Amino acid sequence: MVNSTQDATSAAALFTSLNAAASAGSSAGTASSASDIQNRFLELLVTQMKNQDPLNPMDNAQVTSQMAQLSTVTGIDNLNATLQALSNSLTSNSNQSMQAAGMIGHGVLVPGKGIDLASGAGMAGFQLPQAADIAQVSIYNSSGALVRNINLGAQPAGIVKWQWDGKDNNGVAMPDGGYTFAVNATQGANTVTPTNLQFGVVSSVTQDTNGVTLSVGQLAGITMSQVTQIF
Repeated sequence: MVNSTQDATSAAALFTSLNAAASAGSSAGTASSASDIQNRFLELLVTQMKNQDPLNPMDNAQVTSQMAQLSTVTGIDNLNATLQALSNSLTSNSNQSMQAAGMIGHGVLVPGKGIDLASGAGMAGFQLPQAADIAQVSIYNSSGALVRNINLGAQPAGIVKWQWDGKDNNGVAMPDGGYTFAVNATQGANTVTPTNLQFGVVSSVTQDTNGVTLSVGQLAGITMSQVTQIF
């Protein structure tokens, strides 16, 4: 028979070591420490109950006390994880805010199909997943009518920037304003699907629960990850 007093003493000693392990695990940022402690504690508790003296069983108060200690350690571990995640989030948002603020007044390329014509000049881009033998840009006015076709020829994979002189296919200057564009690209007999990129100037930065977003030209809610190029 194993004396219950000895069991309680050894349990307390082992649980103390578990507490130390939990603290070390939390400091090291291990996500599995709480689960590991629970499993080891339950194994210890079952072993104690199996080997207790039937004439002098474990005191319920001992079990309750140990369960309370386990709950405390688990709670501390979860709290540490939550605080660490909050700290990381605040640091990340702060860094993003500083980076975004430095972009105000700069031109950027972001996903979009618009092109703004100002003083007879417009700029936009697109991103090719692979090289293209032929790349052609079609520009449309606000009514959806075709205004200009621009043949850019062969283009490599990656970001391609292009400019519009503001004239239609007949060489007539078009009025300043907002237009849209589409890109047709092919590699041999295969169609290459590009991602249209809209050019705009960053005018403001907003930080909310969703993170840091930019206002780019007429576009709002642009995330930092959507910015493909800065000018």
